[in-house]
Amino acid sequence: MALFAGLDISLRTISICIVEADGTLVWEGKSLSEPAALIKALTPYRKKIKLVGLEACPLAEWLYGALTECRFNAVCIEARHAHRFLSSRPNKTDRNDARGIADMMRLDHFKPVHVKSRESQLLRTTLAARKTFIDHMLEIEQAIRGFLKVYGLKLGAIHRCNFAAKVEELVADLPELRAAIWPLVEARNMMRKQAKELDRQLGKRARRDDVCKRLMTIPGVGPIISLAYKATIDDPSRFKRSKAVPAHLGLTPRIYQSGEIDRSGHISKCGDRLLRHSLYEAANAHMRLTKKWSTLRSWGAKLTKRVGTKKALVAVARKLAIIMHRMWMENSDFEFGAAPRNAVKA
Repeated sequence: MALFAGLDISLRTISICIVEADGTLVWEGKSLSEPAALIKALTPYRKKIKLVGLEACPLAEWLYGALTECRFNAVCIEARHAHRFLSSRPNKTDRNDARGIADMMRLDHFKPVHVKSRESQLLRTTLAARKTFIDHMLEIEQAIRGFLKVYGLKLGAIHRCNFAAKVEELVADLPELRAAIWPLVEARNMMRKQAKELDRQLGKRARRDDVCKRLMTIPGVGPIISLAYKATIDDPSRFKRSKAVPAHLGLTPRIYQSGEIDRSGHISKCGDRLLRHSLYEAANAHMRLTKKWSTLRSWGAKLTKRVGTKKALVAVARKLAIIMHRMWMENSDFEFGAAPRNAVKA
């Protein structure tokens, strides 16, 4: 009889449960959260195991890769769906969670999660590192502005290239204040230097990639946004329709229906936050910085007059997610469309 395994993964150990198709318990145990220890624990049942299930978590991609390399039929399941299934049990323990995941496998009651390729994982790590540098750099800049205001020193509107020089000028006659502020300035300068180096590397990578070069034909989409899109989607064929991409990224409205109640609220904000933010930035650049007419820009301009700027930008970001997927699937460049004769530049 076929066997089904459920894995509940924690940082140090993995709770393992193996059951038969009728729910009969075959084996329960634990292993270290290491591929070698996990494979060793599953090996005695290797020939009979039909499916191994593990919940999406930081270690899931690593362990999933090891299982597939050893030719186990593994599936990574959606965390929120697993939570709903497992919350019906009165006692939450690692052992019970592993048993619940094994039951999900044998009942075929799960939603699989796409596990990204190693190339996409590494690319996303680089993008996340860049964002971390920029976020902390901005946080330090705001902290420096706040510290200087206490002494009546105002930086005002200033370009980032001149930020350190302006701070040096303000604290030149205050050695004690300089001793407190300058380490922050040096940390900020180092972060900015590293962020620029990452930008250079990512720019070179985008210009060598055929998919990214195609995506960058869209006004407002640059190397960072095109790489973020490619790293997050990874395999465009996993979406049957391009219109499914915005829902995956959390760019579609939440809907609540119950009886006579039918409400459509703000966007769900599910999925990848980095790409969702990047698409919003691309929509903002496409609408406000681009001068060339396009069907998308014209549509966004009409929508702005009707619903306001922010909602229109979200709608344009949603359209961009669909258009970029279709361009990727069809190996085509962005189509601006034919401008009407009476079109006026915005």
